[in-house]
Formats: sequence, structure tokens, C-alpha cells
Amino acid sequence: MSKVKIDQLGNKPKLKRELKSRHITMISLGGTIGTGLFLASGGAIAQAGPGGALLAYAIIGVMVYFLMTSLGEMAAYMPTSGSFSTYATKFVDPALGFALGWNYWYNWAITIAAEIAAVSLIMKYWFPDSSSVTWTILFIAVVLTFNMLSVKAYGESEYWFAMIKVATVIIFIIVSFLMIFGLLGGNDPVGFKNFFMEDAPFNGGFFAMFGIFLAAGFSFQGTEMLGVTAGETEDPGKNIPKAVRSIFWRILLFYILSIGAISLLIPYTDERLLSEDIATSPFTLVFENLGVAFAASVMNAIILTAMLSAGNSGLYAASRMLFQLAVDGKAPKLFTKVNTRGIPVYALLATLAVGSLAFLASFFGDGVVYIWLLNASGMSGFIAWLGIAISHYRFRKAYVLQGRDLKDLPYVSPLYPFGPLFAFALCLIVILGQNYMAFMDGKIDWYGVAVSYIGLPLFGALWFGYKIKHNTKIVKLKDADLD
Repeated sequence: MSKVKIDQLGNKPKLKRELKSRHITMISLGGTIGTGLFLASGGAIAQAGPGGALLAYAIIGVMVYFLMTSLGEMAAYMPTSGSFSTYATKFVDPALGFALGWNYWYNWAITIAAEIAAVSLIMKYWFPDSSSVTWTILFIAVVLTFNMLSVKAYGESEYWFAMIKVATVIIFIIVSFLMIFGLLGGNDPVGFKNFFMEDAPFNGGFFAMFGIFLAAGFSFQGTEMLGVTAGETEDPGKNIPKAVRSIFWRILLFYILSIGAISLLIPYTDERLLSEDIATSPFTLVFENLGVAFAASVMNAIILTAMLSAGNSGLYAASRMLFQLAVDGKAPKLFTKVNTRGIPVYALLATLAVGSLAFLASFFGDGVVYIWLLNASGMSGFIAWLGIAISHYRFRKAYVLQGRDLKDLPYVSPLYPFGPLFAFALCLIVILGQNYMAFMDGKIDWYGVAVSYIGLPLFGALWFGYKIKHNTKIVKLKDADLD
């Protein structure tokens, strides 16, 4: 596939820069607030204790901070929808850029399938006898409409989806701490007795916390979407740094304060925390203790919003990555075509088609194929994060080596080179430790290993397949394309 340079009119295929600062802030913020916080946080506290859960999420949060600052430096300087795929191509190896791009596209295409499946379950909470087909079609129609109208329509829809989730978390945190100090709910102050009860705060020891550490990484995935939005952001040199500076602290505070509040209000020994049912979500339990009528229904509606947001963002991110891969000659030229509103229609439809086909796979053979597809995509986000760390490390090296001044960068990532190296090391630990239990009992659980690590050989096949076919070399720092 040759690199696409011009279309029939003699112009480069272009997206439109219509995303404002408030849009990209909410897209990245909303992308990390979902079922990981609303449902899975209770299980994290139950398994590792309140202290273990807080520490695991804090460490992952610091890693994500460095990843965002690394991505922010590159995205503000070189805004493109190809994001870390393009950066890896320019600063590391074109084969790595190819593998990262297709890996990320696949990740979000499969995520769409997972959200399609989840939305039907959410709606059946209210309408138990309804048809899953109806909700599936409606979900697809909604996310496709928002993405087809314009990038501004997508940004606006994500802004309000994220606003609902953010408002819920803020209200939850305020209400929880008023209850903790006995100012709301009609009960005596709870204080810290639940936090330090029995074996708390670190229940289960190191391996329990390590397990939560791995799971916490999934909760923060989606922050890297900031890089993809750079290609359609107004004044990226100004708005990307602004978003980087604000998003991380909000995300970390939301997670740390929410988990802290749950830990103080609900004993980690409460078996309901281990359930991922809407009715026993820690958020639902706290609101019910306050006396909020229909608390479970309210949380169900908010989680539905999170599902729509995830599907909406997934379709956007995957279609833009596929578009840029095509522009760079790493995907069929068809996907470079954009309509008059700047929407890569064919990339959008192809992504949605793959997501829908993956969803249909859940109905065949007891869903075995679907489970393997999901597992293959599970590691993709961490691989993308590795790509960001490597690319930024080499970008800065090349930038300085070629005699350029850091003062000319719109945004300079702090604590270089510690930041990208620390993020790289932690990402590698998360990837390799995905199913450490498979190696613990003296014999290896090969099926468990295959299911957990299938994403690695798939990524390797993309990387080395492209490298062998095109005989690519590692880019020399002095030759790296910084324009």
C-alpha cells in the first residue's frame, strides 16, 4: 500500500479541527470514569483492603500521569489522529508504528462489541422481557449518528455524557464525606473504624494488592485518547497542554476520594462489594443508606450513560486511527476518504461492522470466540501505553540531538527521562503480570496463559510481519522526522 498524499482534487484528505478545549478535557476525563469505578471499585477494596486498593490506584495514577505528559508533549508539537502510531513510525521504527496503529484500532473495535453486549443487559434491568436485538440496534444507531454528524457533534455528545458521570462522582464524594462525619444520613460519625478494622487496611498482603494494581490499569485506559483528538482540536498547541495539566489531577482525585469514601462507609468484609451487580454497586449502597429512592435505577441509568460514552468514544478513536493508517499507506486507501463534514465515513463504517461482527460471535459456540477476542484486546491498551513511553523517550532525544531548543515546544513534559522510563517499566510489569497465578502452583496453566497473553503474539506478528515485508530499520535519532 503506497502512502496516500493527495486525493482526486489534489488535496490531502483532511479532518476538521472543531474540538474545543472543553471537549477534549471531557473526552479524556469521561473515558476513564465508567464501570471500573462504579462497579469494580468495590471488589478492589474487598480483595486488597482499603489501603491496598488506594495504594494500587495511586501508583497506577502516577504512571498514567507520566504517560499523559509524554503524550501531551508530542501531541501539542505534532498533532495528528495517528497519535502514538505516527510517533512510533517517526521516532522508533515504522513497523512498530504499524503494529501500534492496528493494535489500537482492534482494541476499540472489540470494545464496541463489549459495550453492545453490556447495553442489552443494562436495559433488561428495567425491561426484563424486551428483545436484546432492539437495544442493540438502538445503541448502534445512537453512536453512529453522533459520529456521522460532525466531529463537533461527537465532541458535544461526549461532553454531556462525561458531565453526567463527573457530576455523579462529585455528588457521591460530597455526600459520602458528609455521612462519614455524621452531618448527613442521621447516623453517628463513621470515622476511620472501617478503614482500620480487622486485617485492614492491607488485607491479603502483597499479591492481593498486585492483583488490584493490574486491574486498576484497565480503569484508567482511555486517557490516551487525548492524543487521537489532537488531530481535530482547535489550537492544539494551547489546548492539549491545558487538558494535560487538568485531567490527571481530576481523575486521580475522583478515584482516590471515591475509593476512600467507600472504604470508610462500607466495611471491606461486606460480601456485597464482591458483586458487580448494579443493585450492589458501592455507589448504589451509599445512596441507599442515605435514603435515596430508586438508587439502583439511578445508578443503572448512569452506567448506561457510561456504556454509550465508551461505545461513542471507541468508534471515534478507532475510525480516526484507521483513517491515519490509510493516509500513511498502512491501510487500504479507501479509508482516507472523508465527506464534506470531515468525517472518515468508510473508516467509521468498517470499524462499526467489525465491532458488530465480534458481538455476533458471542452467540456462537457458547461465546468462546468472543471471549478470546475480548482477551486479545485486553492487553492492547497497555501495549499502546508502552508505545507512548518509548516514542516520547526517543522523540526528546532526537529533538535535542538535532539542535532544537526545548523552549520552542508548546509543552515540555516534566521529569524527563524518569517519566517515560518509569511508565515503561510499570507498563511492562502490568503486561507480564496479567495472569501471574497461572505460574504459581508448581505447574503452568497453559490454557490460562494462552487466554491472558494472546494479545502479545498477535502484536508481535503485526510488528515483525511488517518489518520483514518492508525491511524497516530502527530510525536513527539524527534522521528522525521532526517536521
